[in-house]
Amino acid sequence: MTIEQQTINTIRMLAADMVQKANSGHPGAPMGMAPLAYALWLGKLKHDANNPLWNNRDRVVLSNGHASALLYSMLHLCKYDVTMDDLKQFRQWGSKTPGHPDYNPRIGIESTTGPLGQGIANAVGMAIAETMLAAKFNRTGFNVVDHRTYAICGDGCMMEGISSEACSLAGTLKLSKLTVLYDDNGISIEGETDLAFRENVGARFEAYGWQVVRVEDGNDYAQVVEGIAKTFGDERPSLVICPTVIGYGSVAKQGKASAHGEPLGADEIALVKKAFGLSDKLFQVSQEIYQHTADIMKDKSKDHEAWQTLFSSYAQQYPELAEEWQQWHDTDAHKDALIGDEKLWQHEASAATRATSGAMINRLAAIFPNLVGGSADLAPSNKTIIKDAGHYSAENCAGRNLHFGVREHAMGAICNGIAEHGGLKVYCSTFLVFIDYMRAAIRMSSIIKMPVVYVFTHDSIGVGEDGETHQPIEHLAGLRAMPGLQVIRPADGRETTAAWIAATTASRPTCLALTRQNLPELDGTGAKALKGGYTLNHAENPDIILMASGSEVQCIVDAAEKLSEVGIQAKVVSMPSMELFLEQPKEYQDTVLNPNVRKRLAIEAGATMPWRRFVGLDGTVIGLDHFGASAPAKILFEEYGITADNVIKEARKLMGR
Repeated sequence: MTIEQQTINTIRMLAADMVQKANSGHPGAPMGMAPLAYALWLGKLKHDANNPLWNNRDRVVLSNGHASALLYSMLHLCKYDVTMDDLKQFRQWGSKTPGHPDYNPRIGIESTTGPLGQGIANAVGMAIAETMLAAKFNRTGFNVVDHRTYAICGDGCMMEGISSEACSLAGTLKLSKLTVLYDDNGISIEGETDLAFRENVGARFEAYGWQVVRVEDGNDYAQVVEGIAKTFGDERPSLVICPTVIGYGSVAKQGKASAHGEPLGADEIALVKKAFGLSDKLFQVSQEIYQHTADIMKDKSKDHEAWQTLFSSYAQQYPELAEEWQQWHDTDAHKDALIGDEKLWQHEASAATRATSGAMINRLAAIFPNLVGGSADLAPSNKTIIKDAGHYSAENCAGRNLHFGVREHAMGAICNGIAEHGGLKVYCSTFLVFIDYMRAAIRMSSIIKMPVVYVFTHDSIGVGEDGETHQPIEHLAGLRAMPGLQVIRPADGRETTAAWIAATTASRPTCLALTRQNLPELDGTGAKALKGGYTLNHAENPDIILMASGSEVQCIVDAAEKLSEVGIQAKVVSMPSMELFLEQPKEYQDTVLNPNVRKRLAIEAGATMPWRRFVGLDGTVIGLDHFGASAPAKILFEEYGITADNVIKEARKLMGR
């Protein structure tokens, strides 16, 4: 048996051992895909385990993340910082080897995956980022950005709608350095895939504008290497279809659905290892195999060394570009400088916050030349165009404005991939109500802590005549319930400035909720909004606290003035971001929401649930726990009580007056 085949069989059994020891996991796909993995990581992939963050490395995304044992086995054999002890801690508390891959490029994991199809869209984003950076920095003789992106996926990824959205766009954009390796094993959890999936996947991708390479036998690593080689030089993205056998080598489970998500069993593992000619002990790798993989990786490190030499010459010939390269890859926040930039705080006296956001995007685009983004076919309404910056396309990779088409789910996941790649700041946009189509991608941003900026406009019943299908009600509550997500709903232009400063200096994703309708500039707003919640007036001994976000802050400002005329002193609190406010010291929170003031009222044109924690048992919330209707916005606000008059009425009721 060749050393290559011995290595492949060892990869298979390391994965099976990991699942067996954990008594949990998915051995079938890793056992079937081991030749594919060998052909990639130890074949065509450009990477250096000693320098895993090398900017010009190839990226690999395991979209079918349940096959994580395969990834960890490869990273171990390729000498990344994944030890044998880490393999033995598969799926255990605090380990580097969780049940599904967790973003950690320092050990070779380029993206968190598991929800099927997300990884394919992440890879599309990475491929887009590569072309954008290449268009900016490459010069004749100096291709400092020249790497490929690979996604490994299974039948489940191909069934998910997000793969269709993302791959359709990839074909349109001719992402020639993107390759998807399709583990076509014909098995899903419920049985053979033809129960629910009989399409010609290759024909579908050809229709998208992809090159389709069909490997006759995915169990032959040499054929897979040859298939990958055929993708080099083609002007289209490529799909390499690799027919494999799930659970390969297992007499009891090979080719069966039972191989998918349960351990093989100790007796079966012993039989398979005997058939493969391997030691029957758990987690065994021969020194010959370690030496074989070490020799390959040592040879691969030469690619990194050559790139370093190239970049050194590049820096001498193009020092300004080399300096920009460093700036574009700098992830440090520069919040103080932005706060001190007076131009950022100057806005029209009355404007929709979506319009102010559009102005901010263009001001920040001048400060951050690596700021890019776009919309799901709504840029004119979302106000997300960077002026005079070009439109990204297959013909113009230097354009900064991305056009995602009506593909919200893919848009979010693609932006995660752009952010994961590094070198770019990215935003995307649609109407707030359409987050239902992309919630999974936003959730992934939050899990990975990717600083994607989500610009959501038309944030309430202020949408008006489009009616209940387009009026977000429960959406803010849902976003605020998501751990790690920064949600900001500004009340005016200055709060919108603060929101964008928070978003572009964060190490986590941010959702901006912005109005369609014009809002006035309010007295007292500004950088204090970066604390999430703050006092807008100076009621020294308030009888009641009024709080709101966004367009409803004007309601409580007006109500407070009228309440003072009847002897009720109301403290006005603008709370654009509950998350930012709750991160402030308890002492600060108490200066804003005085603990001794039990009479509290909150108003927001959405679900009331998030405000209950702030108003307490003695307070009340004005909001909408029902869907909207089709009518002019002004009428809707009046009919549903989102008005200053209703605030006054409810406040007086609380006060017993």
